[in-house]
Formats: sequence, C-alpha cells, structure tokens
Amino acid sequence: MNFKKSLLAFALLAFVGFAANAQEKASPAKTAEGTVGDAKITINYSSPAVKGRVIWGDLVPFGEVWRAGANEATTFTTSKDIMVQGKKLPAGTYGFFIIPSESGQSTFIFNKVAKQWGAFDYDSSQDVLRVDVPSGDNSSMEERLVYEVNPDSFEIRWEHGKASATLSN
Repeated sequence: MNFKKSLLAFALLAFVGFAANAQEKASPAKTAEGTVGDAKITINYSSPAVKGRVIWGDLVPFGEVWRAGANEATTFTTSKDIMVQGKKLPAGTYGFFIIPSESGQSTFIFNKVAKQWGAFDYDSSQDVLRVDVPSGDNSSMEERLVYEVNPDSFEIRWEHGKASATLSN
C-alpha cells in the first residue's frame, strides 16, 4: 500500500510541476533572427504584454533610456560588420536600448555591455553606436512586444507603436 501511495504522490507532483511550467511566463524569452547580406542578425529579448496598460509615454516614458524589452537588457548580435541607418556597427553582441520619442524619431542604442539587468546600470560611455530612427503608430495592436529582422531592416512593435532601422552590409 505504501508503494501505491508513493507512486500516486509522485505522479501528482509531476503533473503539478508540468502544469505550472506550461503556464505562460509574464515576459517570455523570444528570439528574432534574419540575415542582412551575409551577416546573421539575432535579437534576444523578453516579450512583455500590454495587459490593458498604456505603454508609450506611460509605462515606457518618452525621452528616457529603455531596455527595449523586459527583464535582462535586449541583446543585438551581428555575425559581420553591418551598417545601421548608414553608420557602421562592428560584428559582435551588444546591449540594445531605445530612447522613445513622441516626435516621430526615436534613438536606437548599441552598447558594449551586453549582459545587464534592465537599464539600471546603463552607461552611455559604453555606447558603440546611436542612431535616430523613424517611429510612430503601428496600424494594428501588438499585445506582446515583437522584433522582426528583414533583409534590409529590423523593427520593434508593441501596443500601437513601432520603430525601425535600415540595415545593410
């Protein structure tokens, strides 16, 4: 009888652990990948949800450095040197940050310190590249933050906002 109880308890604990793991995390880890010429681009980020909140100008203030995702800072990796908005970005992995603006032009930042929590220890002296990019309204609502890498650009979309940068090599 003890063996049956132990087996039942084990099965119940395994099921509870599986069910808890199956629930979606608040800001799941995501990856966007693509190629620009012969350069492989990889963006690793955590994807928070809107959940009825106002994102741009409220949760994410205008004019302040933002980690461009949730949890750890978003990372941007390029396997080869590329041009971002016509400016050179050497091959490597970077912390990726954004200064959002409601003026229609935001700033994308590529920082030498790839591994950091949020933007709490962000240091602008470690920036490798800053570029101004067009930003504005997205034609549709994105409940979750999403990045997309295209052959000639990459884009971030969330809630009703979006921003994108041209890429080439």
